[in-house]
Amino acid sequence: MALHCCSLFWVRSLVNGLKGNRVTICADILSALLLRAIGQKLQKTYSMNLKRLGVLRSSGDRGILPCGDIAALVYLWNPYTILSCVGLSTSPIENLAVIVSLYGAVTRRVPLAAFGLITATHLSLYPASLAIPLILLLGYGLDAHPLKNFLHTRDRGVETGSTSDVSKQDKLTRTTQLPFLWRTVLHFVFWVLVLSICVLVLCSLSLKQYGGLEEMFKRTYSFILNIEDLSPNIGVFWYFFAEAFESSRNYLLIVFNLYILLTSLPPLAFRFKHRPCFLAFAYLVMSSIIKSYPSGGDAALYLSLWALFVNELSDMNNLFFILCGHIGVSLLSPVVHNIWIWRGTGNANFYYGNAMGYVCFQFMFVEESVNAMLDHDKALEKATGKMTKN
Repeated sequence: MALHCCSLFWVRSLVNGLKGNRVTICADILSALLLRAIGQKLQKTYSMNLKRLGVLRSSGDRGILPCGDIAALVYLWNPYTILSCVGLSTSPIENLAVIVSLYGAVTRRVPLAAFGLITATHLSLYPASLAIPLILLLGYGLDAHPLKNFLHTRDRGVETGSTSDVSKQDKLTRTTQLPFLWRTVLHFVFWVLVLSICVLVLCSLSLKQYGGLEEMFKRTYSFILNIEDLSPNIGVFWYFFAEAFESSRNYLLIVFNLYILLTSLPPLAFRFKHRPCFLAFAYLVMSSIIKSYPSGGDAALYLSLWALFVNELSDMNNLFFILCGHIGVSLLSPVVHNIWIWRGTGNANFYYGNAMGYVCFQFMFVEESVNAMLDHDKALEKATGKMTKN
């Protein structure tokens, strides 16, 4: 791992002439190291849960992939990550803040998780949705099999009438039926409020001569929500609002901004409350689709988080087709941009069609990932039921 980090630092420094973006290089390397630590925690918990369910009796029964190492390498050598670094984008800093918040929640470092969330929200509005996965992660713990399956296993053990099986299943239930840690969550909320106040005070002092907090909110969060800049990007909002009637603009802004809150966040949180890390991945994908000003750095982040679940998502459908689609639209995007903007031989429909294709492949990616995780849980439930019968 250290060899890969050093080689990446050398290659990027060589490309950029040993100057310009050392901060983003260090941010990417630190993000990769934190992803590796998160993956190791998830891998350990995944193996332990399989053993508790009786699916994995020993380390040699099934090969469990090192998801932490895979996620770190996916992030380091992802073309989106390299392009964001070479292009002097702020995406590596934003991604680092998101990963720091997840790492703090995974390792139960509550102030660190709150600091990462506040920093990410301050840099970009959309990471605020991660508050839900972080609260579930601090309250319930790391991703595990749904609790109802443990209770179902215990009930079957009671029906068989075997004293040893009953005591074993009761011990299993006591081990896995963890209560929601309200104290830890309240501690997290406290640190979020304290850090939010500190950030607002510091911004108010530093921007006092430029209009204060009101001007800051107007040029940051209001700018994002009102979609004032309609310059072409890889999203779909710029073209839609350029063609929309001015009289219906406010209504459409409300509908588009509330779409992710009403259709994505509550259902996913209800269904994957036992898998908060995967829920954070799903939220990041959805926010990268819906956000008004997306970037390639968003894809670098959620692709590396997806790699944390390679063991659960190994049977994901249409993965090769989706990855090929991502590569195709990524290579085609600068081509259609050059044809439209520089050569003038095309029009906006060329570029917007490519952006629509990119969004469609993102939707397919998160949909297939969610279905694969649900199928994995169902497979574990069936395997547990068969072992209980035997």
